Amino acid sequence: MSIIYLNTVIKADIHYVFDLARNIDLHQQSTSRTHEKAIAGRTSGLIEENETVTWRAKHLGVYQTLTTKIISMEKPVQFIDVMLKGAFKSMRHRHIFKSVNGNTLMTDIFEFESPLGIIGKLFNAVFLRGYLKNFLIRRNEMIKTIAESSVRDGIAIF
Repeated sequence: MSIIYLNTVIKADIHYVFDLARNIDLHQQSTSRTHEKAIAGRTSGLIEENETVTWRAKHLGVYQTLTTKIISMEKPVQFIDVMLKGAFKSMRHRHIFKSVNGNTLMTDIFEFESPLGIIGKLFNAVFLRGYLKNFLIRRNEMIKTIAESSVRDGIAIF
């Protein structure tokens, strides 16, 4: 099992950051490099507990689909999504939010396991972990940029 931990400090209200993090439309914008599109389940707006979304995206030159479900949500503190169907052997993504001195600390704990036993573990170590970490960093940078520019400009975007 591989685990990626990311902390992002965002100068914005926790409720707003929480909603940005679960916004399907924003996710599609942040993943434009991989042509990610919600194709089934919840396909726009704010995903809620017990809802699913199926994503279609081009990763490593191949179009793939991934279906996830929000299995737990405590607004605005955390939500957890897990893979129901996709290329991973397993995947669980915990999104945690905490107010700290007027800012929001957004923490991602992304756990995944590739299929194919030792070959999958080697692929994780050599390539996939870094690829996924960069994918999450780009997504978080967009959330941060939108949240902080909205606060500065006094508008809500999405």
